Amino acid sequence: MKEDIKKRIEEMQEAMQSPDFWNDKQRAQAMIKSLSELKVEAEGGGKYDSSNAVITIFSGAGGDDAEDFSGMLFEMYRKFIENKGWEIYILHKNENDHGGYRNITFEVDGKKSYGILKNESGVHRLVRISPFNAKNLRHTSFSMVEVVPKLEKLIDFDIPEEDMDIQFTRSGGPGGQNVNKRETAVRIVHRESGLSVHIDGERSQAQNKEKALELLRGKLFKKREEDRKKHEKGLSVSATTSIEWGSQIRSYVLHPYKMVKDHRTDVEVRDVEKVLDGEIQDFLDAEKNLE
Repeated sequence: MKEDIKKRIEEMQEAMQSPDFWNDKQRAQAMIKSLSELKVEAEGGGKYDSSNAVITIFSGAGGDDAEDFSGMLFEMYRKFIENKGWEIYILHKNENDHGGYRNITFEVDGKKSYGILKNESGVHRLVRISPFNAKNLRHTSFSMVEVVPKLEKLIDFDIPEEDMDIQFTRSGGPGGQNVNKRETAVRIVHRESGLSVHIDGERSQAQNKEKALELLRGKLFKKREEDRKKHEKGLSVSATTSIEWGSQIRSYVLHPYKMVKDHRTDVEVRDVEKVLDGEIQDFLDAEKNLE
């Protein structure tokens, strides 16, 4: 299989050396795109393990509890990141009135942070007595964690401008009134895949656009990797993960007993507070063996 892919890559690279390659611009761009996809397929997810990670946490089923859980997960990762001596940069956040997040996106600046954290991608489940329920009932909520590599502009992984819808809006992030008066926030939608990104953490439109493009490249890379794995398993590449019961990779149970269990590796930790305080290395080590 890989030998066939390697041969196709060599043939395409040879064709691209032709002096009349750009005579048909549409065909040329299609070939460049195909070449990029083949290189990713040939080299695997390990190619970008040394990259910085960009993490997005989305709230799923569970209302206020799910948004609060997203905040708990963010704090868990923040403490893990700081304990590693890495840096964290907020790229976009949609916060509710209770200090939780409908979604939050942040970059992890640390050596091999993508390779270390990439397997945290998936649905996380929380079971506890809801602090938002006057009857003190047990409540289950879900959040989705997405981890993608930060991909700066690469010749073999670029996105043609015509493949994207780019919108500029007023930023609601830090920077004061002067920033909010200008359209510094950037939202990009990739037409073919439907993937979208929204960045407003930087002060200038140009900086936010560059961050958005880096995130979109990472999302496209992740999607292609997931599609490839589904194809190898004979699954439909159109199938998407629902942020709800039955799709979770890890459960954080605070009631009626206390335990964090990873459903892929069967690793269990009974000290839930320790895990939520950022001590997740046991899970990361076990996840590495799944690759």
